[in-house]
Amino acid sequence: MDNKYSEITNKIKIDNKIKKVGIVSCSGEDLPEGSISRFATLDVLLKRKPFDTTTICLPLFIAGGEGDRLFAKNYPTITVDGCEKLCAKKATEKFSGKVTHSINVADFIKEGEKPVNKRNLNSMEKELAGRVADEIEKNVDRILKEGQD
Repeated sequence: MDNKYSEITNKIKIDNKIKKVGIVSCSGEDLPEGSISRFATLDVLLKRKPFDTTTICLPLFIAGGEGDRLFAKNYPTITVDGCEKLCAKKATEKFSGKVTHSINVADFIKEGEKPVNKRNLNSMEKELAGRVADEIEKNVDRILKEGQD
């Protein structure tokens, strides 16, 4: 375990500055908001902040993924949940400790918006995912600037 920890630490910290922020996304495929949370997370991971973020697989994390749990215990983590159950936040806090920032897609739904698609998002749902991605990105920047760990 020490080798895994050292390997993760060397890749993520240079001169004791945080170089990565973990993002734990909802895995609920039964709700459109779960898909929106994953779409927003992927947008940040792949397009907006590919060198500053890493993903943590929620199902693996819950099942006992040692590397993911270790990362979330030692580095800043943002959770992105699709509903009020807050599975990503609760699991992260249960197995690794307090999260740095928690996002719930439901908080970004405007009056009159009702997400309905679980796989292929429509333009309104993509715009909603964009608002969530903006919030993730804003917090990644804040965490990196503050050097929280």
